Amino acid sequence: MTSNRIVCLVTLSASLLVAGCGQQERAATARTAGPTDQATPIDQATVGEITGKVVLEGNPPQLPRIFMDKDPLCASRHSEPLYAEDGKVNTDGTLPNVFVYVKEGAEKYTFTIPKSPAILDQKGCLFQPHVLGLMVGQELRVLSSDPTTHNVHAMSKQNREWNQSQTPGGAPLSKKFTRPEIMIPVNCKQHPWMKAYIGVTRNPFYAVTGNTGTFTLKGLPAGDYTIEAWTATFGTQQQKVTVKPKESTTTNFTFRAR
Repeated sequence: MTSNRIVCLVTLSASLLVAGCGQQERAATARTAGPTDQATPIDQATVGEITGKVVLEGNPPQLPRIFMDKDPLCASRHSEPLYAEDGKVNTDGTLPNVFVYVKEGAEKYTFTIPKSPAILDQKGCLFQPHVLGLMVGQELRVLSSDPTTHNVHAMSKQNREWNQSQTPGGAPLSKKFTRPEIMIPVNCKQHPWMKAYIGVTRNPFYAVTGNTGTFTLKGLPAGDYTIEAWTATFGTQQQKVTVKPKESTTTNFTFRAR
């Protein structure tokens, strides 16, 4: 075999190897790709919604008190006693801080990633809000309104874990998640009482209950869905719901005290 022929064969083999690697890389990217700007058209004139309430059955748990003596700057921001958010129950027996979202049924649609970021602030040495949601690929912007140093630690399992300090007056932290994950715990290594939870979804159908314990999932195309209600203390529940065009369907969740 001549030397020129050997060189040609080696060059051809290298080209095929590079092409094969490129195809594998593109296939892997396609498998992990999230929402894009090319949204599936949905007739907004025919969409429905799911509304409901989340309640607790039984005696509410006793919430541990938060003491901020470790950082006098934090303690000076509060004149009244503070208690943990996990396990909190509203005065009417409903539950706040419940993340309710469409778990199944929206897979055939593609949704536009919101251009506005989801905001997680640190104010009075507490994460605000305690529970929040955003879509895969949407920016999470972490702010600090406190005159003290924080250390924000997002303990992801399906996404890349990150742990980053934020000094007083420092620039906001900007993060994105590439995979859905329910839920991502967030804490502060400087102030161990600080906790938050982030729900990352592939669709925009999620909500967090507040001081009335209610939620609304708007803009749902007609169809069958599985919705899940997540709590930090009382576990999770799922329900099957059928959404009809231009109708509001009511679905309530009842958790039991442990």
